[in-house]
Amino acid sequence: MNIRTPKDWELPESAVTDEAIYRLRNRRDFLKTLGVGLTGAALGTRGLLAAAAGFPDKENPLYPAASLKPTAYNFITSYNNFYEFGTGKDDPVVYANKGWKPDPWTVEIAGLVRAPAKFAVNDLVAKLGGIEQRVYRHRCVEAWSMVVPWDGFPLAKLVALADPKPEAKFLKFTSFLDPKNAVGQQDSHFGWPYVEGLRLDEATNELAFIATGIYGKAIPNQNGAPLRLVTPWKYGFKGIKSIVKIEFTDRVPSNTWQRLAPDEYGFYANVNPQVDHPRWSQSSERVIGGGIFAGRQPTLMFNGYEKQVAALYKGLDLTRNF
Repeated sequence: MNIRTPKDWELPESAVTDEAIYRLRNRRDFLKTLGVGLTGAALGTRGLLAAAAGFPDKENPLYPAASLKPTAYNFITSYNNFYEFGTGKDDPVVYANKGWKPDPWTVEIAGLVRAPAKFAVNDLVAKLGGIEQRVYRHRCVEAWSMVVPWDGFPLAKLVALADPKPEAKFLKFTSFLDPKNAVGQQDSHFGWPYVEGLRLDEATNELAFIATGIYGKAIPNQNGAPLRLVTPWKYGFKGIKSIVKIEFTDRVPSNTWQRLAPDEYGFYANVNPQVDHPRWSQSSERVIGGGIFAGRQPTLMFNGYEKQVAALYKGLDLTRNF
């Protein structure tokens, strides 16, 4: 009998969602819930990604006990930043669903790798062994937070598939460019497309994740369909959405916010309650969905993932390297 030892970063299913939704016992029940037939009906990219998600078994749960305020699906999918579709929190859910279609979608793996390639999303997911689930805290640089159940695959698997050359030290992520359908991109101030970056050792940390879904459903347009970076120990703006290219390089990528406001946003963007944003404190956070009387809660170093990632920054001044 195989006994799985839960990772110490794993959060409980109960921290995020209703048992009736999240503890579906098998793929057949899941497909029924989605309203997808089992007779071989043709599914698009997003349908296949959703249908590929598996669910924890109640007798062998993936997540140990913990106590966190649940974040409802409607909050996760209606309160977020996606400046390609507007600067308001409620803009993405409206404008990302007016004409913009992230299906079909291709992602390019390029740069200092031995196996450069272009993949359709479904092909990439299949090649990497399918979908798994991660329940992570999410902390925005604007001092609000959520707990999100992501579906997707470890970024380390993609790195291994690319087979980086010895000189590769960083990953540069680039989002899409479609000013016709992404109304926010009609403002040239941001210098689209959106760009982000990680060190190679950050990208291969066990927490680094590429999300394809939320709550066992294909990730909605407004949350970064069909591929989004998730690094839960970093502020949310590092989580570049709707990725079209991942380039391995020997140079530090200059991310979008670092270029726009270098005194406010750095390359690392690690959650650090001891280093304030120039315009507000980072010592506490407002929990989305907590209600008007919920108050604020203290922000944890590395967003609560210090044990898993602190070694990456040993000897690095996190005040200067923010």
